[in-house]
Amino acid sequence: MHLTAESRRRLDRFEQLSVLVLYGWLLSRLWPEAAAAGGYLAVLLLLLSEGLVCVLLVIRRPTSNISVNLEDWVVAAAGTFLPLLVSKGGEPVLGALGLFLLVAGILAHLSAKLMLMRSFGLVAANRGIKIRGPYSYVRHPMYAGYMLTHVGFLLASPSLWNAAVYAAVWTLLGARMIAEERVLNDDPKYRAYAQLVRHRIVPGIY
Repeated sequence: MHLTAESRRRLDRFEQLSVLVLYGWLLSRLWPEAAAAGGYLAVLLLLLSEGLVCVLLVIRRPTSNISVNLEDWVVAAAGTFLPLLVSKGGEPVLGALGLFLLVAGILAHLSAKLMLMRSFGLVAANRGIKIRGPYSYVRHPMYAGYMLTHVGFLLASPSLWNAAVYAAVWTLLGARMIAEERVLNDDPKYRAYAQLVRHRIVPGIY
C-alpha cells in the first residue's frame, strides 16, 4: 500500500491517541481493585509499567517511516490491547518469586524504553537504531522484560484467564518481532547490528 508521508504521520498520531484511550480504560478497571485491596502491589506495578508507555508515546519523535501493512497494525493493536485484559486473580502462587520477576521484568523493559526514549513506538517503524545498553545483549530487550513481567504477574495473581491472555500475548510478541525486523532490515545500520547481536530475547538461546 502506498501512502504519502503526511498520511503516514497521521497514522503515527492515531497510534498515540489509541494507546492513551486504552490506558485510561485499564486504569479505570484496575485502580479501584488496587485501592480496595489497600494498594495491591502487583496491580500498582503493572499500572506503572503501562503508564510509561503513554509518556513515551506523547514525547516520541514523529516518523513517516512506519509500516502501512494492515497485518502489522492488527498484530500491534492486539499485542497492546490483550495485556490490558488481565485482572486480579486468586491467591498468589510463589508470591515472593512472582513479585521479584514482576519487578525484574519492569526494570528490564523500563531500561529498554529509556534507551529508546523518543524512538519508542508500537507499530513496526524505524525511528532510529539503538545498539547500546540492553540492546547490546539482545535485539528485543523490551519484549524480554514484558515476558518476565507477565510470568511475575501470573504468579502473583494466578487465574486461567490471565494465563490464556498471556499465552496469546506471547504469540503476538513473536509476530511483532518479525514485523519490526522486516521494517528495520531496510536500514543497513540495523543489518550490521543484527550481525553483532544474534539473539532476540534470551542471550545465547533465542
